[in-house]
Amino acid sequence: MTGRTAVRLDDTDRHILAGLIDDGRVSIKALADKLHISRANAYTRINRLMAEEVITGFSTQLNPQRAGLGTSAYVTLTIDQNAWRDTSRKLREIPYVEHVTLVAGDFDVLVLVRTPDNSVLRQVVLERIQAVPGVRSTRTWLVFDEVRGGGTHWTA
Repeated sequence: MTGRTAVRLDDTDRHILAGLIDDGRVSIKALADKLHISRANAYTRINRLMAEEVITGFSTQLNPQRAGLGTSAYVTLTIDQNAWRDTSRKLREIPYVEHVTLVAGDFDVLVLVRTPDNSVLRQVVLERIQAVPGVRSTRTWLVFDEVRGGGTHWTA
């Protein structure tokens, strides 16, 4: 996060975002036709949304179990004061670390780790995460089951 202010979005921008969130593989032509705008308008708006960092990328959502990552855990970290930038950079370099978040509360950082099995999870937490400079302590929460929420819904 950069701390920048929100970008002003109109109804067409919100409909474009909703269409892309619903199906990131939708063609620009199909999206433009659905929204009753020209392809050129759709391209221009999507490029502007990317330039203004409203859209920060496109990705594929995996089923972790089917992809061979059957063990998931949230790892909470307590880190040295003012160590966030260096610590987050190092954490992102560790294989199997999916998400790193700075939070407020009883701990400082929340890390989502997805590994093939408990042995690899143990290695990631005890040998890789705990070795990152600035990490003072960790606590691991094994995930037994998870469901996807409704996500962001854009309404015009």
